[in-house]
Amino acid sequence: MRRFRIGSAFGIPIQLDLTFLLVLPLFAWIIGTQIGETTELLNDVLGAGLEPSVLTVGSLVWVLGVAAAVGLFTGVVLHELGHSLVAMRYGFPIDSITLWLFGGIAQLTEMPDDWKQELAIAVAGPVVSVLLGVLSYAAFAVLPATELTLLQSARFVLAYLAVMNLALAAFNMLPGFPMDGGRVLRALLARNRSYARATEIAAEVGKVFAIFLGLFGLFVLGNIFLAGLAFFIYIGAAGEARQTAMAAAFEGVTVGDVMTPADRVTTVGPDQSVRELIQTMFAERHTGYPVERDGEVVGLVALEDARAVREVERDAYTVGDVMTTDLVTVTPETDVMDALTHLQDNSVGRLLVIDEDGGFEGLLTRSDIMTALSIIKSSGDYAPGAGDRGTARLEP
Repeated sequence: MRRFRIGSAFGIPIQLDLTFLLVLPLFAWIIGTQIGETTELLNDVLGAGLEPSVLTVGSLVWVLGVAAAVGLFTGVVLHELGHSLVAMRYGFPIDSITLWLFGGIAQLTEMPDDWKQELAIAVAGPVVSVLLGVLSYAAFAVLPATELTLLQSARFVLAYLAVMNLALAAFNMLPGFPMDGGRVLRALLARNRSYARATEIAAEVGKVFAIFLGLFGLFVLGNIFLAGLAFFIYIGAAGEARQTAMAAAFEGVTVGDVMTPADRVTTVGPDQSVRELIQTMFAERHTGYPVERDGEVVGLVALEDARAVREVERDAYTVGDVMTTDLVTVTPETDVMDALTHLQDNSVGRLLVIDEDGGFEGLLTRSDIMTALSIIKSSGDYAPGAGDRGTARLEP
């Protein structure tokens, strides 16, 4: 979804996902419609001494709803800042903090391999939430318990934030990897296991947790939001486990080990017609080719480029007319996982492999990477539970 930058803190961009613009008014509405019930709950839990009759007058419920929702998501940003500042202390840059449908997320450029560092980063967020809860309660306790509407309103918001920040900390510490509690579990498991094996175990625990959370939210509480959160926890656990397993499998493997070498790559000329290009693609069952002129690669052309030309015009247009000249390249020495990141970040299906002197060395596609991964796993050399993080070699 589209994101909007709203500011920064400690050099970290703060962004709003488009879904957040839907969930903030929803939370404000939910809180506003439940002021009476929430007041009774706060009186029971904290002995707040709040008067529902004062807080449920006219449009005040909507003012309280907005104030409590904004305060709650401010707490989420501070929670993510807790993670981020500790990560930065260990030398891990933060791309951004984003508020979205299910809360907030701090985007680290890479995850630490040291279990002690991951443990510290994981617990930092819940610690911040606990501190916010304590500070909110302290401010609530300082305010006098009178029937003045302004003071009653302030005490309600502070009491609400005290309870919700503590609840946020507790919920995040549940073992639902990749939530904070799941990352704590992985860090503890990684003390005497490989990183990949610890991730595998934590991800399985997280998926089981997500299933139970989804069933509980849907059939016991009738809460679709909680069921949706469970779905994303499950997907997140599976995705991070897969990514970590790939990193372990490709440790020490370079682009040069898995690419298609230049002498096995078919190139096309810029003067070929688009129709001839499509015929070549059909004959060779490939969907992308480097474009070569006088022994130098000058572009890259893919099936989607050819499809952009209407069938009746494919004899008139040449490869040079439709090829991409903004080339994304890597060197043979580039780590395979870094190359995969280049593919994903640039939304391309193939990378040109160029040596330091500018010579064309080969082509790397997603299929090359996936095929290499399958070979590594089936060869028996890949073992997530062996060694420090698991190692693999793919001999050319």
